[in-house]
Amino acid sequence: MSAEETPGAPAQDRVALVSGGSRGLGRLLVERLLGEGWRVATFSRSANDFVKDLQAEQGDRFLWEAADLGDPDALRGVVRTTVRRFGRVDLLVNNAAVLHQELFLTTSRKQTETLIASNLLAPITLAQACARAMTRQGGGQILNISSINAIRGYRGVAVYAATKAGLDGFSRSLARELGAFNIRVNSLVPGFFDSDMTEEVTERNRERIQRRTPLGRLGTMNEIADAVLYLISPASSFITGQSIVVDGGITC
Repeated sequence: MSAEETPGAPAQDRVALVSGGSRGLGRLLVERLLGEGWRVATFSRSANDFVKDLQAEQGDRFLWEAADLGDPDALRGVVRTTVRRFGRVDLLVNNAAVLHQELFLTTSRKQTETLIASNLLAPITLAQACARAMTRQGGGQILNISSINAIRGYRGVAVYAATKAGLDGFSRSLARELGAFNIRVNSLVPGFFDSDMTEEVTERNRERIQRRTPLGRLGTMNEIADAVLYLISPASSFITGQSIVVDGGITC
């Protein structure tokens, strides 16, 4: 049963919480979900023009909170505020993440702790808070945005890759635990796609990536968003505990 079919949640009342929804893929997901009729909550460290415009345009269908991935109390507070405002939470998209590109031998303890706190502990904290609400309301969905770094080794991202691999393992185990409560849990594993995280990729590296990708190009954020919308739709209602790779074939 999907979030659309969660008992007591008419289609127009579905509620999604998207972490890091002020820019990049998170911003696009917020826009697409609002366009699909969801009520959407999101958070980031500060409100940009995009957030302010949505607050003015969407009224009671959009909620933004200030929170940092490294502050577990603030993250739990976002979930409480979402449930208090909308009465429920049907979908959590753990989208926000931090990427430090640094060779492992020169990676500092602080960088390591920041990556683990932001990319693993924060999604776990949000998932636990949302899952508790979902069990009370009769079901829901958790979708964790992972990375092909979790399944393919690349230089300079060892700790980042470890956090994403941990997130995939977390998704599988959580799907086992929460299935009995009508809660689906999956990971979406994007490959290289045009985003703020790939803006600093040199033209030489971009060409190398494209040569190694069977489809011969980087993906687009809309293609990743399309995969997200599929995984939260009734069409995927029997899919849980899976890591769905969307990478143009680079890991095949």
